[in-house]
Amino acid sequence: MSDAIKHECGISLIRLLKPLDYYKEKYGSAFYGVNKMYLMMEKQHNRGQDGAGFASIKIDVQPGQRYMSRVRSVQAQPIQDIFAQINDRINRALLEHPEIVDDAQAQKKHIPYIGEVLLGHVRYGTFGKNSIENVHPFLRQNNWMHRNLIVAGNFNMTNVTELFDNLVQLGQHPKEMADTVTVMEKIGHFLDDAVAKLYRQIKKEGYNKMESSPLIAERLKVGKILKKASKNWDGGYAIAGLLGHGDAFVLRDPAGIRPVYFYQDDEVVVVASERAAIQTVFNVDYEEVKELEPAHAIIIKKNGTVSLEPILKPLERKACSFERIYFSRGSDKEIYQERKQLGKLIFPRILTAIDHDIKNTVFSYIPNTAETSFLGMVREAQNYLNKKKEEQILAKGSGITSDELHEILDIRPRIEKVAIKDAKLRTFITQDSSRDDLVAHVYDISYGSVNKDDNLVIIDDSIVRGTTLKNSILGILDRLSPKRIIVISSAPQIRYPDCYGIDMAKLEDFIAFKAALELHKEHKTMHVVDAIYQKCIDQLQEKDRDIINYVKEFYAPFTADQISQKIGELLCPADIKAEVQIIYQSIESLHEACPKNLGDWYFTGNYPTPGGNKVVNKAFINFYEGKNERAY
Repeated sequence: MSDAIKHECGISLIRLLKPLDYYKEKYGSAFYGVNKMYLMMEKQHNRGQDGAGFASIKIDVQPGQRYMSRVRSVQAQPIQDIFAQINDRINRALLEHPEIVDDAQAQKKHIPYIGEVLLGHVRYGTFGKNSIENVHPFLRQNNWMHRNLIVAGNFNMTNVTELFDNLVQLGQHPKEMADTVTVMEKIGHFLDDAVAKLYRQIKKEGYNKMESSPLIAERLKVGKILKKASKNWDGGYAIAGLLGHGDAFVLRDPAGIRPVYFYQDDEVVVVASERAAIQTVFNVDYEEVKELEPAHAIIIKKNGTVSLEPILKPLERKACSFERIYFSRGSDKEIYQERKQLGKLIFPRILTAIDHDIKNTVFSYIPNTAETSFLGMVREAQNYLNKKKEEQILAKGSGITSDELHEILDIRPRIEKVAIKDAKLRTFITQDSSRDDLVAHVYDISYGSVNKDDNLVIIDDSIVRGTTLKNSILGILDRLSPKRIIVISSAPQIRYPDCYGIDMAKLEDFIAFKAALELHKEHKTMHVVDAIYQKCIDQLQEKDRDIINYVKEFYAPFTADQISQKIGELLCPADIKAEVQIIYQSIESLHEACPKNLGDWYFTGNYPTPGGNKVVNKAFINFYEGKNERAY
């Protein structure tokens, strides 16, 4: 994506099912779990590079021994920083206790981080907050081992205010109104309650306080706690948690908005945001990695038993399609095919735009993440040409000459790498007007790759704001002197905020919204905008489930092609010589390409939870009133 938008967060949970001695014996190191977690986090670093965190729990340690460890970082390379700190602690411990070098159990006693339960998290800072206090995992501590809670997740809740008020009504005093804090405290409240009830019950059975502890760990029903805690959550989430005594869980939202995959054998259970990461790190086949069903939790008890439990009532599955288009790594088998399909399905519209003149058209892509959809687009161009060649050859029949045959066969799609992003260049000036000149040099071009008067077709994953296109890419491409620059978005127009994880919160940031607004002005229909604002205001006090997305009416008067044409006009620099055209994927083709991931609310406004409609209307109110703030 040429526009910079925030990615999803990524989670990884690893539960070692054997004693550490087993991994020392088989793999040569008691640090097997730590090493695997490093790889899991690196293989998901595409999901977040602003901060990272790691936590671990040691099972069955003696009182007085440290059994929970956590390390977080917001350094420039946070994953490397975390594991450099862990490695430093390991090396210091080995120097201080040389006798433990070959003793896994002694290492467990003296070295932090090498427990049996491990949790990793990578993130992008949410709406500007990137201090260490906002980095997962979060920790809720207590002297009772069972009441310690570590939480990390990939989520956003649309009803944080409601959740905060619920905690206050329960008698709590949350330290801030943030979805991570409210989620953790809600789970923590019911965890405390469950532990207290179990203790009273076990005490009546005649056990003393020390004898009660292992029985509480055994009898604690994590699923029941999650059912109570998540009852009023509205959002997209994959929430992972560790309990101090060794239980672990990952809970997925009822619509399956956020992705969760898991793998289990007799040595390990691993849960992550991306299937390909598990496949690569643990060298397992595609079929062995399972998807956690929406509204379910995978629960791993201290004794190693694993269960998949329904927690909430499932909603219609609306798994995020942006995961497939952009966020997840393209090495996943399904995602790779889906991205190629996105390129294939948009080719007929490209063919119309270039007047079927493939001979005088150059195909390329920006940025590198668009390469897979580019391959699908080019493959479809080849298929088209093969049919045309067959028709021409058959038409000429047996009388075709060798020269004529070669002339027909030599026509093929012209593929060039016309633009290369300079990874070393940073636009370090953020306020000065000279920044635009710096932005204009972020990409280098391949001079001579395009002939004068050629069509130049460039495919991108998605065009959200269009800022980089206007300030940099189009001007650079124009230096190649093409007749026409056609920018293709493998995703449809982004029209609505995403309130479930991606940092796309303000309507006025979207170029599609700006284009529709210009069309309203040109068509003298601003009264429609006024009416939408009033409708949004009128239903502010409605219950979330009764709220209607009135912002759909903002786009309704115009076709997708009208909005795309206006986007092209808005993004075209004043001094550009080439004709500029913007083409977006259709909703129908998106669904055909990604049939299992039909979450499309940022394109269609069809939010999978009631809170989504509330957020989009609030975003419209903020726009109308000139408030530069998030709607959730």
